[in-house]
Amino acid sequence: MTYAVNGESFDAEPRPGQCLRTFLRSLGHFGVKKGCDAGDCGACTVWLDGEPVHSCITPAFRAEGRQVTTIEGLGSPGDLHPMQRQFRDAPGFQCGFCTAGMIMTSATFTEAQKADLPRALKGNLCRCTGYRGIEDAVKGVVGIETAAPGKAVGTSVGAPAANDVVTGRAEFTMDTHIEGMLHLKVVHSPHAHARIVSIDKAPALAVPGVQRVYTWEDAPRRRFTTAIHTDHLVDPDDTYVLDDTVRFVGQRVAAVLADTVGAAEEGCRRLVVEYEVLPAVFDPEEAMAEGAPQLHGAEHDPFARDPVHNILLEIHSEVGDVEAGFAEADVIHRGTYVSPRVQHAHLETHGSIAWMENGRLNVRTSSQSPSIAKVKLAYLFALRPDQLRVFCKRVGGGFGGKQEVISEDLVALATLDTGRPVQFEYTREEEFTTASPRHPMALTVTLGAKADGTLTAFQVRNVSNTGAYGNHGGETLYAGGAAVMQYRCPHKKYDAYSVYTNTVPSGALRGYGMTQPAFAVESAMDELARALHIDPFELRRRNIVRPGDPLVAMHDGPDDVMFTEDGLGRCIDLVDAAMARTAGQQSPGPEWTVGSGVASSLHETAPPTEHISEAWVTLGDDLVYELAVGTVEFGEGTSTAHVQIAAQQLGTTPSRIRLVQSDTDRTGFDTGAFASAGLFVSGNAVLRAASAVRDRILEFAAAHTGVHLVMCSMDDDGVVCGDRRVSLAELVALARARGIRFTAARKAYGSPRSVTSNAQGFRIAVHRVTGEMRVLYSVQATDAAVVINPAQVRGQVEGGVAQGIGFALTENFQVDEDGVMVNPNLRNYRIPTYADTPRTDVLLVDSTDSYGPMRAKGMAECCINPVAPALANALHDATGVRHRALPLTPERIYSRLNESRSAQSAA
Repeated sequence: MTYAVNGESFDAEPRPGQCLRTFLRSLGHFGVKKGCDAGDCGACTVWLDGEPVHSCITPAFRAEGRQVTTIEGLGSPGDLHPMQRQFRDAPGFQCGFCTAGMIMTSATFTEAQKADLPRALKGNLCRCTGYRGIEDAVKGVVGIETAAPGKAVGTSVGAPAANDVVTGRAEFTMDTHIEGMLHLKVVHSPHAHARIVSIDKAPALAVPGVQRVYTWEDAPRRRFTTAIHTDHLVDPDDTYVLDDTVRFVGQRVAAVLADTVGAAEEGCRRLVVEYEVLPAVFDPEEAMAEGAPQLHGAEHDPFARDPVHNILLEIHSEVGDVEAGFAEADVIHRGTYVSPRVQHAHLETHGSIAWMENGRLNVRTSSQSPSIAKVKLAYLFALRPDQLRVFCKRVGGGFGGKQEVISEDLVALATLDTGRPVQFEYTREEEFTTASPRHPMALTVTLGAKADGTLTAFQVRNVSNTGAYGNHGGETLYAGGAAVMQYRCPHKKYDAYSVYTNTVPSGALRGYGMTQPAFAVESAMDELARALHIDPFELRRRNIVRPGDPLVAMHDGPDDVMFTEDGLGRCIDLVDAAMARTAGQQSPGPEWTVGSGVASSLHETAPPTEHISEAWVTLGDDLVYELAVGTVEFGEGTSTAHVQIAAQQLGTTPSRIRLVQSDTDRTGFDTGAFASAGLFVSGNAVLRAASAVRDRILEFAAAHTGVHLVMCSMDDDGVVCGDRRVSLAELVALARARGIRFTAARKAYGSPRSVTSNAQGFRIAVHRVTGEMRVLYSVQATDAAVVINPAQVRGQVEGGVAQGIGFALTENFQVDEDGVMVNPNLRNYRIPTYADTPRTDVLLVDSTDSYGPMRAKGMAECCINPVAPALANALHDATGVRHRALPLTPERIYSRLNESRSAQSAA
């Protein structure tokens, strides 16, 4: 068979049944990505004779005799295709995993298709951007700016990897080939709770190409937690690499290692496992009841905090006296609000590759923290730190889902056993059924208030379903206090339970334990406002915390969170004004009813657990500054911000900063990129290291020229001392002759912390008959303090709003009565498409931060929190029907509208 790829012809024979995606990647065209293998996401889009196709559902043989073009062949040598330039310059990407497919689709658009992007882009998904950047790219809108020397901060400079992303050269985890690599696949439990009686390996080992089968007897018997925190003691050690008891449908039972993916999959199918099925419990309230099936805490498994009631952790706190507060109230509101599981749906699935090199284990992985992944692997396999390297290339989205060690351990096990390279890549179905989604929570909120709206009592009961294991179960429970913290009230009570059930373990997801309580508290505040006949904006203004107020949620003792500016009040005012300006928007028609809603939130700028980052800055002989920092880039934009901070301090441009990141051999320790700490903590480390190098250069130049230090300043590639300019080349040569290097390492810690604020407003239309909801207007005001990169801040907020819309409206994690996730694919789970995502006005509060780098605050995490309650509040305003459970699907809205009409008719 003759094939032509990117203008080069060759003879090849695809495997029987092989799709075009895997065929092209086997030829080294790694710009063709895998996001679904079902034709749902478009990340694998290539051209056949100039027409875009999803290569994951296109048989490879259909490309015979036709011209195949991948992202690598789109532009001419040395020159970008116009659409590649447009995606670079908009910018039209964040993590960049979907970008090649987006460009290959968009580059074929006619003017008519550009005018109808909801239809034209329906086959391409993005989880990061909120699609506005993509729309700008398609339409040729330029958002990237050039920074002058020493003026990088506040400028929308492009990402350091921008050219590589738009050309397909940027390497993600699986974009490599190692000779002799083996492939690992996993056998998953079909039962929600069972004890493994026996495993017969022989049928699997009889499959040609199968090399090993690993069971619980072959894996280290060391308990650990998959969750990533510097302080591992905040999470329970309740997990094994492989276990003889399974506690949810989808849990690992065994791993099969083979020469090919196909052989490994066939080995999994042939493995014979005998189970003793045990009673299961799926509802956390039932799990806490007397007599419920127990997941942990039996004699052989003594690790639950309360083994009798399946309780991992419970919190009981009270400030003041809530009963006295309710006695003072003129109005009391009480409601229970339910948030479901939500999957991260990052388009790059989890995956790791391991190999031995010079007697050391190397692990290349898709993680938000290679440093802590290394610590966990060293513990599990009894390795010294010098025997292990863990690193990341570019990571295709995370959102907290990669704040776990869930693929690295198996490849390490197999490579240490065989000495051969091993690859393990999750399928999309495995992401849904075995990775860690957002915690389902049911929160009962009781509020008491005076007639003027002053809160007198604030009580919350939070029941969180941590699933079969406790990774992140306790920390997300504590995080929910932020929703309580934003309101002044003398009497507060918070009771919370993190409960084991026989369901997929819950984990970290953008908002980290705050998104669900924000939905509950902000919905309850809206209901209270209506009961008091007070405008929802005004009720918030009367009760929000102000600078100088103690931030009280669960206790009134001292903490390290500082609240120095009224960002929250300004956010609320900006959204109120924006909603008023757009109040004249018309209903789509007579069958539609229009309503508005608002919600607000506070978010701490770093996690309460210890967070550490170290940065190294060195001026090289090539006169380029090397910046080494352990933080991973997966679309949150910290790489760009770090380069800008360093360039600002060193008086140069971003082009003269060479970034080295996320490699435990080449960077210092970094807790990880989560909870906005990639800017707040790592950014401070970069600031301090760059400032130290600048000071050393200036001191050396001052001594060399005999000019007082205060008369010396950085000048791009030189130093100005009085009326004399000395080039960096001269200074480096002089320093080298004296054995001096311009280099520095500095650490930063996540304390003290500050808070950031957000307010979200929506105007929506709801169809009176079908329950369809359309967003007419979306606005979010955010307190980003000093903005490092305006385009990135806007993009993070837009992406957070889009993800919040999915949480509120479209994403439905459906589990049947046996604990089986029944819609484990992107098509039926339904993350927002371009057509589902409105354009959001992003309004920035003019403020500064006392503790962030350059007085900035991170934005990637907090922007999702007020979205769902603002939509629920708008839905009530439009229909008069209150929804206290998510998602707000048309079917649910339709059903509740019918119930309301029936009740009105009966009355």
